[in-house]
Amino acid sequence: MERTTCCVVGGGPAGLMLGLLLARAGIQVTVLEKHGDFLRDFRGDTVHPSTLRLLDELGLGERFARLPSRKLREMRMRIDDTTVVAGDLRHIPGRHKYIAMVPQWDFLDLLAGEAATEPSFTLRMRTTVTGLLTDASGKVTGVRYRSDDGTSGELTADLTVACDGRHSLVRAAAGLTPVAYDVPIDVWQVGVPAPPDASKSGRVFLSVRDGQIAATMDRGDYYQTSYLIKKGSDAELRAHGIDWFRGRLGALLGWDRATTAGIRSWDDVKLLEVTMGRLPRWYTAGLLCIGDAAHTMSPVGGVGVNLAVQDAVAAARILAGPLRRGRVDLRDLARVQKRRLFPTVVTQKQQLAEHEMLLRPALAGTLRGDRLPVPLRMLRRVPPLRTVAGYLGGVGVRPEHAPEFARRPLSR
Repeated sequence: MERTTCCVVGGGPAGLMLGLLLARAGIQVTVLEKHGDFLRDFRGDTVHPSTLRLLDELGLGERFARLPSRKLREMRMRIDDTTVVAGDLRHIPGRHKYIAMVPQWDFLDLLAGEAATEPSFTLRMRTTVTGLLTDASGKVTGVRYRSDDGTSGELTADLTVACDGRHSLVRAAAGLTPVAYDVPIDVWQVGVPAPPDASKSGRVFLSVRDGQIAATMDRGDYYQTSYLIKKGSDAELRAHGIDWFRGRLGALLGWDRATTAGIRSWDDVKLLEVTMGRLPRWYTAGLLCIGDAAHTMSPVGGVGVNLAVQDAVAAARILAGPLRRGRVDLRDLARVQKRRLFPTVVTQKQQLAEHEMLLRPALAGTLRGDRLPVPLRMLRRVPPLRTVAGYLGGVGVRPEHAPEFARRPLSR
């Protein structure tokens, strides 16, 4: 039977950040990732100022800056013909006054590559966790896994951390059930090829018109686009045919037929069934859930990745000592939840408020540019409020700093 000190399930932003930080603390950590690489369509690609500052503290800022990226300094939305700057990051405190739009696989490759330089770190790709190991008291003592070649095995650990996302198998195996919130949307995600001569602004913007709402991001050779639909309406809308969708999307975003022709069929349009919820308790003996495994976020604001990273930083700082001593008890795990619960609750309340103020009326066709909700009117009239909104969206509540044991000088 194999053994490690900390078993991290899931090689996403939370899992790899936690693995890197614990390895820098000299703790034996093994990250299990079911895929063979990090290349996945339509993953969160926003790296917020709080995470950019964290990368500087870890000595990775200059290397991150060399990744292909675009910088978002304002968060804009267009409602009919009215433009609202929903957040302005140009005047927030700190060195990074923007959100970096970076393909998530590049971000994960950076974290994995740096973690691999630590002798106590192991990343095992193509390894799917199939269940949990427990002792006679019910404490989680590790995981069962299956590799791509069909072999099975068991890995014991002092602590198992679930970083395996919104549909967490580990969370379910531990009998932890999140409280779900009502959400009004699902999302169609599609990459639309950009014409070679298209002007590139690098902006992300939200557009609302005639009962439609979509957010698009210029990624150079294609537009990464999220088209919001009413919850549960996927099959009904697809029955209209792909030409119907091309026409609707083109009218909303101002794209001509040549551009939308890049959507070849419904196979190019992926459905994200949006869920949102939070575990009442993020842990049980021997097991901790963080990131989407603990609190599933709405795609509003693109904050999920950054909250997951912040969870990982807090967990590493709080648990490194107990892991070194070989004993992590429930009080230690409770400290992690206590530290991260407040920013999670605040962010989810903000998202739920935006659902009611913006998304429901937009899909109902009642949100109009000449009758904006009061908060949006205030943002237009009082520019400093845009900076406040930019800070809340870009830095957030209770941002985490790298623990001293993980800090390194900037590497070039």
